Amino acid sequence: MSHPLFIVDVFAEEKYAGNQLAVILHDGELATEAMQRIARETNFSETTFVRRARRADGAWDVHIFTPVAEVPFAGHPTLGTAWVLRHCVASERPAAVNLQLAVGPTPVRFVDDDRGDLGWFAAPYPAFGRVFAPEPFADLLGLAPGDIAAEFPVVEVALGVSFTFVPIATVAALSRARFRSDRYETLQHMDFPACLFLFCRDVDGVDHDMRARMFATPFGIMEDPATGSANAFLAAYLLRYEERKRPALALSVAQGVEMGRPSLLRLAAERHGDEARIEVGGRVLLSVRGELV
Repeated sequence: MSHPLFIVDVFAEEKYAGNQLAVILHDGELATEAMQRIARETNFSETTFVRRARRADGAWDVHIFTPVAEVPFAGHPTLGTAWVLRHCVASERPAAVNLQLAVGPTPVRFVDDDRGDLGWFAAPYPAFGRVFAPEPFADLLGLAPGDIAAEFPVVEVALGVSFTFVPIATVAALSRARFRSDRYETLQHMDFPACLFLFCRDVDGVDHDMRARMFATPFGIMEDPATGSANAFLAAYLLRYEERKRPALALSVAQGVEMGRPSLLRLAAERHGDEARIEVGGRVLLSVRGELV
């Protein structure tokens, strides 16, 4: 049986940029093993599988797979899948698309503008875990200790998937960073999340507020061009650790530059006590429409 297949570029401001996503529709006949094999075949950061029949509450059931594992939540698959459902599946063009993910109901809202539409999804507030000494991470990334920004901590951030957030002092250092597998083997006794999210504020004179990179080796992704979940958690991180302790933020983050797939993610957050309301926004562009046979 064939299955409709869509490939989209997520968090892309132009064609063939952003993070690629394959979205596959099915009628419930694809078992977990089959989904995993297909995700390995597409070999994108993530592939999503959507049940064509909506649930009684109107939401679509969605499963998200990397090439090596199913994950409960990821940002660019959430946005990209909702866009495909809005533009290519729904009989009308709804203002919001509701997804049922492993982490629970996940709505995505759309704002139409002169460039098409901008999608926004709300992200759960993450848990903050252990704080790590910065020096081992400088070594792991092929950087000098001074390349780790001193004003922010290296810390574990988690929600289903765990990340180690590593603040970088300059864009030059960010661009030089490399995940050194040989050094990772010697540091496993530290038991830190091996998905490393690097971010930097040193972006004066450009049209975005921050730069970021993501190394996600445990999920078969050497580097990810746009990571919606980690950027959502970046908003929570900044509200928690920035010296200004501001109650809200709105900023843009460029990722994927070093990979030749520039991405732009928009973040908006408001503090509510010890937590925050967080939204991540971006554009989606369709590149392929076909069938998986």
